[in-house]
Amino acid sequence: MENTILDSNLIKQENSGPRRRSLLPWWIKTFAWIFLVMALIVPVSIIYGLLGQPFQMALYGFSTNNPLSTDGLFLAVLFILKGITALGLWTEKDWAINIAMVDAILGIIMSGFMTIVYPFMNIDTGYQLNIRLELLLLIPFLYKLIKIRPEWNKLAVANK
Repeated sequence: MENTILDSNLIKQENSGPRRRSLLPWWIKTFAWIFLVMALIVPVSIIYGLLGQPFQMALYGFSTNNPLSTDGLFLAVLFILKGITALGLWTEKDWAINIAMVDAILGIIMSGFMTIVYPFMNIDTGYQLNIRLELLLLIPFLYKLIKIRPEWNKLAVANK
């Protein structure tokens, strides 16, 4: 019996070993899909802004109804960064872990700012402690990325 191209592809897939995606826990995979969808909605928010319609955007305690404002564009960039991170993790890119770590650290810094510093800057309402729930996921996310990074990089060499 003769081997075909399809047979060689199947043999290659069987011998390729574990996938990088299998290193990610279910909750990171779930949030990856959520942020992929949110990144796809960013162009919709820009269209709403161009039409003069309000579009609610919020992340890390920053929020706006105007996607074309400075805050709106800042949030759009954050959502696109999160979408790129999610796509990189889902497609098992070499750079995905590094950009995910940058994304997590950036999120922790911004959530920390909105929790600790921003309440002191808001003179109108006085100091109100507002603990960001994002921190409850960003810290374990960063910890998990640090733990799987060596294995992620090792699988890159093994599966090429």
